[in-house]
Amino acid sequence: MTGHVLTFTGTALVAVYVLDAEGVELRLAETVRGAGRSYALPARYPLSGRSPVADAFRAGRPLWLTPTELAAYGPIGPTTPETPTTPGVSLGALPLGGDGKGLGCLVVVDEAPGGIDADRRGFIELYAHHVAAGVEAAGPQALTQRRPELPGLTLDRLRVGSFVLYLDSGRMTADTQVLDLFGIPAEDFDGRVETLLAVAVPDDIPALMSVLEPDLLTSGTAQLEFRIRRPNGELRWLGLRARVETAADGTPRRMLGVIAETSYLRPTADEVSLVQRLSAALAGATTVRDVGRAVVGALRDPLGAGRLAVAELQADQLVVGVLAPAEPAAWPEVWRAAWRSEWPELPSHALPTLAEALREGQVSIWPEGADLEPGLGGIGPGGLAVLPLPADGRIVGVCLIGWEERHEFGPEERSLLTATAGLVGQALVRAHALDAEHELATMLQRSLLPRKLPELPGGVAVTRYLPATMGLEVGGDWYDVIPLPDGHVALVIGDVQGHSAAAATIMGQMRTAIRAYAVEGHPPDVVVAHANRLLVGMETDLFATCCYADLDMEEGEAWFVRAGHIQPLLRQPDGTTAELDVEGGPPLGVVADAEFPMTAAGLSSGTLIALLTDGLVESARLDLDDGVRRACQALGRADPSDPGGVADALLGGDSRRDDDVALLLLRYDGMRVRPTRASWTVWRLPDAVMHARRFTARTLRNWGVEDEMDVALLVTSELVTNALVHTRGEVRLNLTLTADRLRIAVNDPSPRTPVKPTTVDWEATGGRGLLLIEAMSQTWGSVPLSGGKQVWGEINLSSPREESPGAAREGPPEVPPEGHTDRPGEQTPEGLTDRSPVELPEGPGRKGPRRRARR
Repeated sequence: MTGHVLTFTGTALVAVYVLDAEGVELRLAETVRGAGRSYALPARYPLSGRSPVADAFRAGRPLWLTPTELAAYGPIGPTTPETPTTPGVSLGALPLGGDGKGLGCLVVVDEAPGGIDADRRGFIELYAHHVAAGVEAAGPQALTQRRPELPGLTLDRLRVGSFVLYLDSGRMTADTQVLDLFGIPAEDFDGRVETLLAVAVPDDIPALMSVLEPDLLTSGTAQLEFRIRRPNGELRWLGLRARVETAADGTPRRMLGVIAETSYLRPTADEVSLVQRLSAALAGATTVRDVGRAVVGALRDPLGAGRLAVAELQADQLVVGVLAPAEPAAWPEVWRAAWRSEWPELPSHALPTLAEALREGQVSIWPEGADLEPGLGGIGPGGLAVLPLPADGRIVGVCLIGWEERHEFGPEERSLLTATAGLVGQALVRAHALDAEHELATMLQRSLLPRKLPELPGGVAVTRYLPATMGLEVGGDWYDVIPLPDGHVALVIGDVQGHSAAAATIMGQMRTAIRAYAVEGHPPDVVVAHANRLLVGMETDLFATCCYADLDMEEGEAWFVRAGHIQPLLRQPDGTTAELDVEGGPPLGVVADAEFPMTAAGLSSGTLIALLTDGLVESARLDLDDGVRRACQALGRADPSDPGGVADALLGGDSRRDDDVALLLLRYDGMRVRPTRASWTVWRLPDAVMHARRFTARTLRNWGVEDEMDVALLVTSELVTNALVHTRGEVRLNLTLTADRLRIAVNDPSPRTPVKPTTVDWEATGGRGLLLIEAMSQTWGSVPLSGGKQVWGEINLSSPREESPGAAREGPPEVPPEGHTDRPGEQTPEGLTDRSPVELPEGPGRKGPRRRARR
C-alpha cells in the first residue's frame, strides 16, 4: 500500500501534519517514504514561524516550491542523515480542510529539479481532499497522540487512483488502482466511460453522468460519492473528485479525476441502527427534557460512557436539560457549585476549553490524560467528547460524553458523533420552540383558572391542572371552588369540547357564569340550567360538560348535578371508594330546555370527593372504564391526611397526555364549632327598627355575647333602616354566630347594590348609614340573591367561643312585636329557620328535599 501511495503521487515522500489541540503548531502525524529513501521532515512547524508548511496553512492554498525556492527558506525542509539540506528536491504543501476548518497540511517531496509538473499537481491537490476527509474522520487530536513509527491512520488505508477524461473524444485513461476499485480487469477496460458506469448502482448513475458526461461538463471542481457493485456482489462506496481544464477559448478540454474508496468513512450497520433509534426517539420528543432523555437512552449504554450531559446554550449560560447520572456527587466541583434545585446552570466561560469548542463548532475529542481544566477533565478521565449541537447555522447547545476508563476513538465513532450532534441540535431547537408555545398555551389556560383556592370551614380543597403534552393548543378544562353563604361551598369542574382559543374563551365565560349564578343563591339544578341556556344562546358549535356540587359544610349534606360529565368519585373514611351514581343531564349547549336532576349524598368526617375531567381516566391507550377503576384504586390507597399527596397519586406518572387534565379534590372534615343562627322577619311598622334591636339584644344575651352588644345593635339599626327606607317588600334579619365572629345580615327584595356616599353634608338627614356600618364592622358587603340582595356586616368577637360539635345551633324562636297579631305567610313559624327543609312538588328533576336558604 505504501508503494501505491508514492506511485500515485509520483513522489519520494508523503507526510501529514495536523494542528495541535492548542492551535499553535503543526505536528507530524504520519509519513510514508519510498524504499531506500532517507528523507525526513521536522516533527513540528510553529504557525508563527516562516516555513512552507506554516505559510500554506495560513494562506489556505497550495504552495509549490522548486529546489531554488525551497532553499530560500533555509534548513527547514527535507533532510537526510548525511546533509542538513537536500539540493534538487521540490516540495508541495497543501492545506487540509476547507471552509475555515484548518485541519493540517499534506506535504509531498519529489526529486524533481524543475519542480513538480502541472498534471501531478492537479492530481495531488484532488488527492489532498480525500486525505482531509480521512483526517477529519480520525480526528486531529487522535492523530497527534500516535507515535510516528506506528502505521498511519489515513494514508495507508486510503486506496486511491486517478484518471484523465478527454472531452473532445470522450475517451478515458485510468490507472490500475481505479480499475481495481471498480473491479474491472485492465485487459477488459476499453477506455469508455460507459464501462465504468456499468458497475455503478443504478440509482447513482444520473449523478455520475452529471459529472462525467462531456455535454454536461463545465469548468471548475466537482465531487461526488457513489456506490458500485463489484463482481462478487460486494457493495462499495467510492469518492470522486475531479477538475475540468479549459482551452484558451474557454471550452472544456479535459478532466483530471481522483477516485478513492470511502467505505471506511461510512458508518457500520450497528452505528446506522443506533442513529435510527436515536432519530425515532427524537421524533417523539416534545420538550427539551425529552430530547435529553432520548440522547441518554440511545448513546450512553451503547458507547459505554460513564457520564453524559445535554445542555442548551442560552446567551452565555449552559442550561442543562439532562444529566446521567443525575447525582451532584458524580460531577466535578464547578458543576456542583452551580447546582440549583434540580440541574446546574453555569456560564460557559467557566469552562474555557468548552467555550472554545463551542465557538469552533466542531466535534472535539480528548483522549485519556489530556490537559483539561478540572471541570471538563473530571467528566471523562478516560476520554471526553464534546459535541456542539448545530441548528439553523448556529450552535444551540452541547452534548458532553465522558468515559471513566481509557477509551479509543476510531474514525467511525467520530463520524457517528458528528451525525448525532446534527440530529440532536435540530431536535433541541424544535423542542425549545414547542416548549415556548406550550408554555404560552399553559399561561393562557391558567390565567382563566382560579389563582388560589379559598379557605373552607370544615374542609380542605386542592386542585391540579396539567396541559396536554401531545398537542400545543390551549384546552377547555376548568374548575372552581365557590364559597357560599350559610356554610355552603360549591365545587365545579367542566370541560369545553376541543383544544383551541375558542374553547378557552367559552371555558372562561362558563366559569364566570356559573360562579355568578351560584353566588346569587340559586340551587344547583337552576345554576346548571341557567349556564346551559347561556351557552345555547352564544350560537357556538362547541358544547361543554360539567359537574356541580353544593356542599353543606355544617350538616355534611351534598347535592350533585351532572351535565354530560363523568361521575364524581367518593372515598369513605374506611377507604371504600366508588363512583357516585349521579343522575345526569345532557351536555351544556345542546338542548335549551334540558332538565338537570339533583342527587343527594351524605358526607362523614374524612370523606374525600374527587371531581375530574376525562383526560385523567381516558386516552388512546386507556379505556374509560379501566381508567376510572385505576383512579378508584389510587384514591382508595392514598392517605387522606394529605390531600395534595392524594391528588398527585391520582395524576400518576404518565408524562405523555393526549388531553388536558383537571382535578378537584375536597376532604370533608366537618366543622369543629358549628355556627349558631337566628332569623327575624321585620314588619313594616313605625317601631320596626326598635323591635329588630330588641330581637338582636335578646338573641345575643342568650348566646352569651355581651362585649360586642352595642356595636351589634348599631349595625342592626343601620342595616334594617336602609332596607326599610330604600326597598319595598319583605325584610329579613339574620344573625349568625361562629367561633370568632358575629355576622349580621339583612335580606331585602331590591336587586340594587347599596352605594356608599363619598361625602356627607352636615345638614343632610341621611347618607351616614353605610359609613357607620363600615366603621363599626370588621368587614361588610352586599351579595345578590334570587329576587333581591343581602347586605351584611361582620364583627370580631373579643372572646372566641368554644363549643363541642354537638352544641345547639338554633336561636330563640321569633316573637312578634307586642300588640301584633300573626298574619299567615308573613312570619317564620316557631322552630323553623332558614336551614329548615321543606318539601317540593315532585316533577322532572325535582326529586328529594330542597332547602329554602339563599333562594
